[in-house]
Amino acid sequence: MRIHNINNIKIAEVVSNEVIVGTIQDALNLMADVNYQGVPNMIIHEKNMVPDFFDLKTGLAGEILQKFSNYSMKLAVVGNFEKYQSRNLHAFIIESNRGNRIFFVPDVQTAKKKLIKSNSKNTSSTME
Repeated sequence: MRIHNINNIKIAEVVSNEVIVGTIQDALNLMADVNYQGVPNMIIHEKNMVPDFFDLKTGLAGEILQKFSNYSMKLAVVGNFEKYQSRNLHAFIIESNRGNRIFFVPDVQTAKKKLIKSNSKNTSSTME
């Protein structure tokens, strides 16, 4: 786990070449570890997710992402999503990227920018 601290916004990045999230419980354990460190934002790479996550028919993505929302943790998934042939997945990614909590991005730099921007929106809206 690598912790980035940018403008006082903490972002945990999962750094591994292995699948880290294969089940809902894996995601919960990872969120608990990151939350324990006081970090409300996470970057995880596509290679760290079980392939079933990207097959919407399994329901795994929906259940895992719902957990991130329930626990108020923001997530950026970094990867090359163009290789997936599913129209539903591409629509899901587009819809997620329109929001302020879950992002699917091509690289870590974009992930950081999205998470920082989404945190800035939250700060400014709570100050008004």
